Amino acid sequence: MQATVGDQLLVHGKNVGLADRQGEIIEVRGDNGAPPYLVRFADGHEALVFPGPDSIVRPANGD
Repeated sequence: MQATVGDQLLVHGKNVGLADRQGEIIEVRGDNGAPPYLVRFADGHEALVFPGPDSIVRPANGD
């Protein structure tokens, strides 16, 4: 997984009934776009995220 600042991180809910979470990647701390990412979620909180297989990076340019 690779990302750049401004990309969106979508984390699918792991259990039935859990909503997906989406946030903007505001800092990439790994080498060459690798995790971990500092993400600002829609509710305003920020977290250091090590995305798992339930996560998708959506490029900021819409591709």
